[in-house]
Amino acid sequence: MSYAGDVSPTEAWQGLAQDPKAMLVDVRTQPEWNFVGIPDLRSLGKKTGFVCWQVYPQMQVDPDFVARVEQLTGGDKSAPLYFICRSGARSRSAAQALTAAGYARCFNVAGGFEGDVDSQGHRGTSNGWKASNLPWVQQ
Repeated sequence: MSYAGDVSPTEAWQGLAQDPKAMLVDVRTQPEWNFVGIPDLRSLGKKTGFVCWQVYPQMQVDPDFVARVEQLTGGDKSAPLYFICRSGARSRSAAQALTAAGYARCFNVAGGFEGDVDSQGHRGTSNGWKASNLPWVQQ
């Protein structure tokens, strides 16, 4: 595996709560943060890091993504990093990229913030951060 692995949103929350160095990095786009909501880590005394994997609206991978995350983490390559996106695809790519850059513990939050599409074509009902009833806020 080219990264530390997939974890459920609840496992990510537990990791963030247990390790003071652990960080959650939301790799979605600015419109997603603004219109869909963001994870709320205030009860853990933490803030979510926001670094777009793809630049909206072209949706090209940001060539400076690794450098932006390094800036966010202060270059601590031993800290656990939990990457989250809408459904777990972009965040998996982000975890792989940071692992390739030498970070030892990069996790993908499986199901992402909104989760998979259900039988009605809606997200947020079957899995993911929201469906796990973890704290989040609308900006």
